[in-house]
Amino acid sequence: MGRSTGAKFDQLVFDLLKAGFSTTCYDNQYFFDTDHPVLDADGNEISVANTDGGTGTPWFLLDVSRALKPIILQIRKDFEFVSKTALTDDHVFTNKEFLFGADARANVGFGFWQFAWGSKQTLNATNYETARAALLGMKGDYDRPLGINPRLLVVPPSLEGAALEILNAERDASGATNVWKGTAELLVVPWLA
Repeated sequence: MGRSTGAKFDQLVFDLLKAGFSTTCYDNQYFFDTDHPVLDADGNEISVANTDGGTGTPWFLLDVSRALKPIILQIRKDFEFVSKTALTDDHVFTNKEFLFGADARANVGFGFWQFAWGSKQTLNATNYETARAALLGMKGDYDRPLGINPRLLVVPPSLEGAALEILNAERDASGATNVWKGTAELLVVPWLA
């Protein structure tokens, strides 16, 4: 029961992250979308993307270095374990059965979409480079650089090998130096499977 309750908050966070391709955030666009409205240097509305689309297995590049995260977990009441084991408890007396349970109150929501890139393209060096460049070049209203630092690559177990190749290999597939080595931390998440 302790392991199950400990995993519940992770499950909430990563379920929402995965749903970001079809769930709206504060600007009424999907969290991962190609047309988030942002004002350019002249105050004209332009569209900014935090996804490159695709139809494959989703993977995510995140900046989690700031106080506000791409996905926000709000814990109103942490888990409390409850047991009915006294021989005088009604259920124990009537059914000759002990009861155990856990209770908590929490929810998740989207933070800033600018801190996250979601892709369903093949996870390879080219698409990883696209994601990094987009996040590093992300600007807010009136062309203000946001200083995004994408340092967490989040993948399901099926993409672990591709992610390790990008982040840890000395050489790329052609034998050239892997320039992406060490550019992010890898987080393999079973709840994204």
